[in-house]
Amino acid sequence: MQGSESIPGEQFWPAPAKLNLFLHVVGRRADGYHDLQTIFQLIDLEDSIGIALRAAGEIERIEGPADVPAEDDLVVRAARALQRAAGSRLGATLRVRKRIPMGGGLGGGSSDAATVLVVLNRLWRVGFGLDELAEIGLRLGADVPVFVYGSSAWGEARGERLVPLRLPPRWFVVIHPGVAVSTREVFQAPELTRNSGILTIASLISAGGPERAAHNDCEAVVSARVPAVRAALEWLQQSAPARLTGTGACVFAGFATEIEARRVVARVPSEWTAYLARGLDRSPLHERLRTALLE
Repeated sequence: MQGSESIPGEQFWPAPAKLNLFLHVVGRRADGYHDLQTIFQLIDLEDSIGIALRAAGEIERIEGPADVPAEDDLVVRAARALQRAAGSRLGATLRVRKRIPMGGGLGGGSSDAATVLVVLNRLWRVGFGLDELAEIGLRLGADVPVFVYGSSAWGEARGERLVPLRLPPRWFVVIHPGVAVSTREVFQAPELTRNSGILTIASLISAGGPERAAHNDCEAVVSARVPAVRAALEWLQQSAPARLTGTGACVFAGFATEIEARRVVARVPSEWTAYLARGLDRSPLHERLRTALLE
């Protein structure tokens, strides 16, 4: 990381993580992508994105993950994509402070990109609606739209066809077993199930919810290939039904109360990183923007 100095006009904005409460792969598309069904649950584990306007059109990332070159970072790519789409002559200085583990299936990079799109749309006075921002975001990654819209949601197609959901209050224990998993490799795996039955929201609810009536098709692939993920799943399953999120490497379990979740976090083996997270229906980014409008 570089750039600890303060920047005039810089403000920090939240970029929340997500969990996939289930993930069914229901088909393979002609373009090589997969058709999915999932529920995205936003959680209050978040990165922090510093954004300062620049009068000239330069986009610069002055702080971020050391192993991600600035030019490859989704925040830089998102800012440039919005700049091109809007024809804006303004620029931005960006700072990425990570808390969401990379390669964990929590959508951190996608959320960072969505925060940049939504905030710069406001700061540059572009005036795009969320649908337009989500379309730009989809070209950066399939998970970007859910963070642009800022709501826990039922997701279909590549994950961009979204229906906002109000989910029961839950606390989550999220474990990162210290490895990264390649999404591309998981979806290219010949052993991945690609024909799960198609669900509806109503049928999932009537069958008892995602914990009882659904699963993550990627879990068997990742567990067989990555022993650390399998070990974390087996450990967490001793306390509650546990599941892989996305293509991993993070695993999670849900609890009705904070006290229950804290008890499990306190027992997580020291070789893994544990997070206590609260489920959210609404993104803190959108709440922050709404508050800023009222100030």
